[in-house]
Amino acid sequence: MSRTSPRGALRVGDRVRFDGQVHTVAGLAGTTVRLVDSHGAPSLMMFTHLMAAEDFELLDSQAGTPGLPPFGQLDTVPEPALRKAQFFERHLIEVETGVPPDAPAGTEPRPEFDPKWRTINERIVAKAAELTTSGTSVSDRTLHRMRLRWRDEGVWGLVDRRATRLSMPSTGRVDERLVEALIEVLASEENKSTGTRTRAMRQAEQLVAERHGEGVVPIPSRATLYRLVKALAEGRHSFDAATTRRSQARRPEAPFTPTMAARPGEVVQIDTTPLDVLAVLDDGVTGRVELTIAVDIASRTICAAILRPAGTKAVDAALLLARILVPEPMRPGWANALRMSASLMPHARLMSIDARLEYAAAKPVIVPDTIVVDRGKVFISDTFIAACRTLGMSVQPARPATPTDKGVVERTFSSINTLFCQHVAGYVGSNVTRRGQDVEAVWTIAELADLFQEWVIACWQTRPHDGLRSPFLPGRALSPNDVYALLVSRSGHLPVCLSGDDYIELLPVEWQKINDYGITIDYRTYDCRELGPYRRQPSGVDVKGNLWEVHHDPYDLSHVWVRDTRAGGWITVPWTRLGTVSAPFADFTWRHARSLLAARGADTTDEGAIAAAVEDLLTRAGAGPDRRITARTRAASALPVRPPAKVSPETVEETEPEDDEAVAKVIPFGVFDAFTDGSR
Repeated sequence: MSRTSPRGALRVGDRVRFDGQVHTVAGLAGTTVRLVDSHGAPSLMMFTHLMAAEDFELLDSQAGTPGLPPFGQLDTVPEPALRKAQFFERHLIEVETGVPPDAPAGTEPRPEFDPKWRTINERIVAKAAELTTSGTSVSDRTLHRMRLRWRDEGVWGLVDRRATRLSMPSTGRVDERLVEALIEVLASEENKSTGTRTRAMRQAEQLVAERHGEGVVPIPSRATLYRLVKALAEGRHSFDAATTRRSQARRPEAPFTPTMAARPGEVVQIDTTPLDVLAVLDDGVTGRVELTIAVDIASRTICAAILRPAGTKAVDAALLLARILVPEPMRPGWANALRMSASLMPHARLMSIDARLEYAAAKPVIVPDTIVVDRGKVFISDTFIAACRTLGMSVQPARPATPTDKGVVERTFSSINTLFCQHVAGYVGSNVTRRGQDVEAVWTIAELADLFQEWVIACWQTRPHDGLRSPFLPGRALSPNDVYALLVSRSGHLPVCLSGDDYIELLPVEWQKINDYGITIDYRTYDCRELGPYRRQPSGVDVKGNLWEVHHDPYDLSHVWVRDTRAGGWITVPWTRLGTVSAPFADFTWRHARSLLAARGADTTDEGAIAAAVEDLLTRAGAGPDRRITARTRAASALPVRPPAKVSPETVEETEPEDDEAVAKVIPFGVFDAFTDGSR
């Protein structure tokens, strides 16, 4: 006989299908089953005959089929409670089968436990008496209940459940109204500045007083209230960093599903973040810059990146799209190992499709199908949307305040911070608590951008990524270039080439008149010979007041482009004072120069004065930090030298006055030096 009970059994009340009819089990006696059909007619039959019938089917069960016991929960049971449960299981097996589980094969049951001669009730009574005599007091009724639980749940049914209770935050005897108020106050801390527990307790006391009256709700001692607040605030970060609370609040309520892509370019995420590195801006001032990147989901490739001063514009995002479609060229000083021809990517096959890859660096060119962006002004602007529409890309805005919709690019920023930024001179950390002492900017934006582009090729694209795995290469993490090489053979590569006119189309637009002296934008004048036939002439665009469409690059104001509505194409128009400035400059440099003139009280509309100020800014910015320090030192040396800290009376010579005017005697005093005297 089996020593354990079966999982399923036929029970009184079950409905079965037999002999083409539905019957209800009315009784069980040994191997005989009593059935009652739908008309109330009873019948008796052998259990084996019923189970062997071809059309037999158990339709439903009153008790239900018992499930498997929770085996994993046994690991959470304390050792004494588990040993006690296993002790009773051993004796219940003897009650059920007649012999203990560890008895040798062929062992005969003891007479009081022999199923042939003793009923189950007699065996239970005998086992209860035996256990009580041996020192384990237990009644036959208790042993009977334990047997039923053991048959359904196994050894887990014999475990004392008091030993497996989960520890939950207890509110003790504190009034439920106060507990409710505390929970409400802690929930309101989500968007507040971080405070102390004292503030939360005070607000909760005020809240219960307003709702229920002063002194109606009893307030426990301060120690009890502190313990209660600590228990209720567990996991909320109510008194920790405010950024952590806001980040947790932005988590979606629905289950988090990672963004997946099966081929390069299927989904590309774009975002902007301040870089934790100081750089020298064009006006010579140091500051943090913003990094805008596009990350391919399928291969984790950083398709393109742009570094700009704080305040990324829509044109920056539009130009990022253009850079995505262009191969990254090899630059002077880069090692030959960074060439695409030296990588694992199928360079020869790609070259037969796209000849631009001949001198490209080892970074794939990926054409996006869908671009996921946040709802910042840069990415929902008309310029960016129009650029995506022109290039055949669909834009998918993320849900408001839901960073998990573009979690890949957010995680990439964190990786850039640890793998690149912290190794760059001028690294300041993510906040002031992580900043070192006397951190100075060393690199200009252009130099920092070159370093970052080289790091992407040399490090990021060749570094194994834990999120990139292939079922054909189990146990191996792949790099972005490795994954692209695997996927491009299946999905193919379709190049999209942009012309110079396409680049101009992506630039921001100004609608201006063409006067006798040319075109004026922000007190800058642009003119050339090709504008002659169009001076003082309408453009023909009535909705814009017959103004002319002028495109300009905010980061290079040396030229503008005018759409020729009559002959077609573009007219490149240079700045009339281009010869006074030795290097390209941006619009923020121009605005800063005007602000400097305004601070001096000069005319901020004088184009020549502004051009001279821009040239001075670019010269100082190109000099670098060391030259600025030298200039400051030279300026300081021109100031009058202060007298020494101490002067002895012997060194003071009395001189005769040149006229009859009496001269007061000079009494020397030491000059207080805060740095020298303060260190004593």
